[in-house]
Amino acid sequence: MSKIAFSPADILLPYDCGLTKWAVVACDQYTSQPEYWERVDQYVGDAPSTLRLILPESKLESDGVDQEIEKIHKTMEDYLANDRLRCMEDALVLVERKLSNGKTRFGLVGKLDLEQYDYAKGSGTPIRATEGTVLSRIPPRMKVRRGAAVELPHIMVLIDDPDKTVIEPLCQQPPRSIKAPTYMASLMEDGGRIWGYRLSPEQNQAVEKALTALADPQRFEKFYNAPGKPVLTFAMGDGNHSLATAKACWEEIKATLSPQEQETHPARYALVELVNLHDESLEFEAIHRVLFDVDPKALLDALIAAYPGAHYGAGEGHQLPYVLAGEEGIVTVPNPSAQLEVGTLQHFLDQYLEEHGGKIDYIHGEDVTRQLAQQPGAIGFLLPAMAKSQLFPTVIFDGALPRKTFSMGEAQDKRFYLEARKIK
Repeated sequence: MSKIAFSPADILLPYDCGLTKWAVVACDQYTSQPEYWERVDQYVGDAPSTLRLILPESKLESDGVDQEIEKIHKTMEDYLANDRLRCMEDALVLVERKLSNGKTRFGLVGKLDLEQYDYAKGSGTPIRATEGTVLSRIPPRMKVRRGAAVELPHIMVLIDDPDKTVIEPLCQQPPRSIKAPTYMASLMEDGGRIWGYRLSPEQNQAVEKALTALADPQRFEKFYNAPGKPVLTFAMGDGNHSLATAKACWEEIKATLSPQEQETHPARYALVELVNLHDESLEFEAIHRVLFDVDPKALLDALIAAYPGAHYGAGEGHQLPYVLAGEEGIVTVPNPSAQLEVGTLQHFLDQYLEEHGGKIDYIHGEDVTRQLAQQPGAIGFLLPAMAKSQLFPTVIFDGALPRKTFSMGEAQDKRFYLEARKIK
């Protein structure tokens, strides 16, 4: 499958431990809710867990972070040495996830070739970022990946497969309908349930054939009416900066290898879950903004002043609802130059924070946004969800969206760490 960038992987699965305590949610969730991670830490206790193999992003800039990373690397080595992780060679895994809302999402776990990915703006690679990559966010994450013996993916990558030719046929035939699952678990903190089914060699071949057809240049040009545009097959859904970090680390390692070594080095690849954009459970959720350590009134006045004709109250143009302690309202920006409300808002916020200071967080869920915005010196902005049909055409013709434009579901429905892969 090397020509289509996605292929089977040597997947590590936990052995002889409780999967409910083993699997924890993606590290970039609940960044403004440290009580979530404290609760998980207490629940896991001394049990084997991916919590000991990842660093919640809320701790990335905390005191003692280097010691935390050293501890993570040592735990990885211990788990490998003590046979806690066992390898399932050359495998693709069909993942069935029962979400907190009762819907079911299907995905396919395998590895992506980082040689066919470029997160730079204007990239034309088969694997592409869907939102702007913040380069300053990569070095802190590289500290975690450098020296790590294994990777654990919370990366979800989208394919635009309206005819449902790649993943969905697997849901109606073995292994799912006949064989017992390779693993199954209830997930903590309202995460739902998960089942994993290893595909047969024949099913691996069927996936390869279907993805090859999806990536055919003639099909691509006709489907998107995009003559001359480079083929986009895999678009980032979740974990944009995690994949960018894997790419940056690979470029470092690649420079030390011979051409022959580059072909087979495990760090050339990243373990991901492939999901069809047209999966019926997949909903694009808005990602809201909360600003901390700012003067909310001064920020609103600056927003009004930043755009000609901007005013309080609803009107024609981009409407930006806001909420702060004891108040909520709308700022309208007429005749916006950005395609989406998030572009109008983010452009302003980036400049404002650079000039005036303060912090920003990106929040999944309107209720949490409203709650956090009640704090002194805080203000929240509530943004509309993007239609998922806009994703591939926008990336193909306009390039990456503004960062944190959309989210695939609520925080508890994000990918949980369960599978792993050696990268050394």
